[in-house]
Amino acid sequence: MTARTFTTTTEDETIALGAQLAAAWPRPCVVLLIGNLGAGKTTMAKGIAEGLGIARADDVTSPTFPLIHEYGDTGELYHIDLYRLDTAAEVASLGLDEIFSRPAVVLLEWAERFPALLPRERIEIRIEARDNESRIITVTELT
Repeated sequence: MTARTFTTTTEDETIALGAQLAAAWPRPCVVLLIGNLGAGKTTMAKGIAEGLGIARADDVTSPTFPLIHEYGDTGELYHIDLYRLDTAAEVASLGLDEIFSRPAVVLLEWAERFPALLPRERIEIRIEARDNESRIITVTELT
């Protein structure tokens, strides 16, 4: 297990960090975005999409209501929000196993609520918002 910690002070810095991290990830890859509401999970997702060369940051939005956003011509990036789901059965109905097997980066928000459904090998990005607009971001690679 490898953990690295970063500090960003602006939204642009968080986007740039997401782009930098994503450029080094293998595919398939499952990434948990962990943090309170408003912590910057979707901002990080914007940077990841840019870093993968799949979408511009402005094109990435929170998937809270549709639950899943797919980016790229052939589904190279999935951004999934499990916030509104209450049970493992509801999550399982999304077909995550099939999505996990695709040659894509899969971003999951609020997935830490359903640990039994997660692959053992994954990247966890914990985002903690500070009072002064800064973010403490810890990236842990679980293998």
